[in-house]
Amino acid sequence: MAASANTSRADTRGRTKKGRARKPSLAATPEELHRFYRDMLTIRRFEEKAGQLYGMGLIGGFCHLYIGQEAVVVGMQATLDEGDAVITSYRDHGHMLATGMDPRGVMAELTGRAGGYSKGKGGSMHMFSREKNFYGGHGIVGAQVPIGTGIAFAHRYKKNGSVCLTYLGDGAINQGQVSESFNMAALWRLPVVYVVENNKYGMGTSVERASANPDLHVRGQPFGIPGKQVDGMDVLAVRAAGDDAVEHCRAGKGPIILEMLTYRYRGHSMSDPAKYRTREEVSKVRQERDPIERLRAVMLEEGAADDEALKKIDKEVKETVSDAAEFAQDSPEPDPSELYTDVLRQA
Repeated sequence: MAASANTSRADTRGRTKKGRARKPSLAATPEELHRFYRDMLTIRRFEEKAGQLYGMGLIGGFCHLYIGQEAVVVGMQATLDEGDAVITSYRDHGHMLATGMDPRGVMAELTGRAGGYSKGKGGSMHMFSREKNFYGGHGIVGAQVPIGTGIAFAHRYKKNGSVCLTYLGDGAINQGQVSESFNMAALWRLPVVYVVENNKYGMGTSVERASANPDLHVRGQPFGIPGKQVDGMDVLAVRAAGDDAVEHCRAGKGPIILEMLTYRYRGHSMSDPAKYRTREEVSKVRQERDPIERLRAVMLEEGAADDEALKKIDKEVKETVSDAAEFAQDSPEPDPSELYTDVLRQA
């Protein structure tokens, strides 16, 4: 999924240049469908491999998998232009891959190796890519929201027409700093799309038990921020809603909230047995709403691909992920001298 040094993000992620009209409907070209399928499947297989490496003891610390939520980030990323920014929380591997970060570098960072994006010092929750305008992974619940709001402020200050996608979860939206960010973003009409990934559960509590109003897209109403609820298990619905939201921001209308109704198949983190929900509930979502299988069905029904073409994509994705895992395990551990680099020191 990574782009070469001589290839622009607009070329590899299917973005358009600013000002070009976008399709207002759910329609997508066969090329777009193929890209969405490949990108979602890459995230799925990457996360499955990360789970295996964690079980083998090759990934330490925390590890939050994105399995089940792939349509959100792939659909939203398809709406962005070169120069737009992305920031998210700790369930971030999918976001990294969707922005075009090299699976090798991401997996190497997960395993704490020198070949990782943060030289093996950031791990699962704290890696960045300035080249891809990806500003992290952040381990503190809700802490990325004021930072994303600040990035949007920088865009407005520079008058560059860029937008910042700021992802947060259904648990993070109850944090006080989120409401403070909403107020400032509305006050200054900042170009920020707050993407609330509502996967129904926080660390172990359902959204109904944690939020007085479980309709999270209306949280911005006291500040005059519009919101919309979206089927986050449908990549085409996500892309359509994302197009409208991004254009809303580019037009100088200020922030907007998109509540993506999605679902994570695994526990909150690798240490979570997820006993707060039934296996039947997870199985039902997998069978009826899986984002990859839904897109696969659309592609076959519309004649955008046949079984052989999809099998070829599956094979290529598995090879990419296997290569990333091999690269990570072969990459050396950071030199001890790296402890003293990239550190902000107080005089």
